[in-house]
Amino acid sequence: MSHDRFFRREMTRRDFLWLSGIAGAAVTLPQLYGCATDPITGQQVLVGLSEQGELDIDRKQSPHQFSADYGAVQDSALNRYINDVELSLGRHTHRPEVPYNARVVNANYINAYTFPGGSMACTRGILLEMDSEDELAALLGHESGHVNARHSAKQAGRGMIAQAGAVAVNVAVAMSDYRGAAPLANLATQIGSSALLASYSRDNERQADALGMEYMTSAGYNPDGMVDLMDMLRSQHKETPSLLTTMFSSHPMSDERYATAEREALDTYGSSRGKKLSRERYMDNTAGVRRIAPAIKAEQQGETLMAKKSLEEAEASFAKALKIAPDDYCGNVLMGKCLIAQKQYSDADQHFARAAKLYPGEGQALYQRGVSQLALGRSQAALAAFDAYDRVLPGNPGTLFLKGVAYETMQDRRAASQHYAAYIRSGSKDAQAQFAFQRLQSWGMVKK
Repeated sequence: MSHDRFFRREMTRRDFLWLSGIAGAAVTLPQLYGCATDPITGQQVLVGLSEQGELDIDRKQSPHQFSADYGAVQDSALNRYINDVELSLGRHTHRPEVPYNARVVNANYINAYTFPGGSMACTRGILLEMDSEDELAALLGHESGHVNARHSAKQAGRGMIAQAGAVAVNVAVAMSDYRGAAPLANLATQIGSSALLASYSRDNERQADALGMEYMTSAGYNPDGMVDLMDMLRSQHKETPSLLTTMFSSHPMSDERYATAEREALDTYGSSRGKKLSRERYMDNTAGVRRIAPAIKAEQQGETLMAKKSLEEAEASFAKALKIAPDDYCGNVLMGKCLIAQKQYSDADQHFARAAKLYPGEGQALYQRGVSQLALGRSQAALAAFDAYDRVLPGNPGTLFLKGVAYETMQDRRAASQHYAAYIRSGSKDAQAQFAFQRLQSWGMVKK
């Protein structure tokens, strides 16, 4: 099928699964570095990022990552509580000058992550599985350990930059035309885009565990919080492994880590074990998330079913979640994505519109609404949605490509070519860039 014939036919389900999956984080390569002093050991080590480079990655990438996880929860008190715990830990780290900040994101899978400049997130999925502020301090302390040991900087020369340049979900094949586009390898957002972050080695994890326990006990927490966290993670991995796919791919887990935490809590930090675990304060501050726990569990089930391409069953799970929590932003976006996968574009658009109204400062619903409007043949409305997305979350070159598609469907080759060219100039080297280049070639705007 020729490219021109593609734009004169109805887009297929595979076309829109492809289009809806390219909202990747915009990446500018950071400043490369050389040797630096390890803040933990004081020794000279080879790093691939300067400290400024770490901050640049954080500033540019973290907003896109948080949006890929459906944005920070709309509970300012909860986000303030999580951030206060992190700040209390930050004062006891080896790098107290780092601008630490933390929030809860709406994603349902179980994970926490940090960017190298100190921006952290834990999912509402993992909040439901913890029982005390001490566990939370252990979780955030562990992430602070990665920041302080500069694990991302040390790995930069070993591929971290390339990883961060990937789109939020992989497009499996290079394309010669849309008909050859592979469907997304994983329709669900359960695994989330935190796979973009560095995958830590077991040695990195051991060091982060040790630093996390040091920081949390220095801040006044019971080291048993780390033991309880490790026990929860290994138990969850056995019971619901799909929910920890990202956690375990970026944070390798083992029974050894649990045993080490138990030993260190008993031996090195035994004097701190008498402190009362802060359960009540944790439960009070996470009450809002716990109130909709049945909806979150239903969404987790729906995402697992989407990953298996059991779309009708997934839709039923999302419907169950929305019956419990009709105003849940994440639930509405997930339902919209599920409906798009079933070519129910009009119903999908209604859920995206509702989500955008519920959370006007978050970008993903706007982006997905642009996709659904394209599916409905409403190119002008799609452009308006992508413009709104750019205002909320600037710096994602993926919208340049999608605007190019919208203009081409309107037979505005000039505007389409400008957007395709801008997408290529952004440095993207993915299947969409190849497609854009082929379009420019077919129009005689670049030499074959």
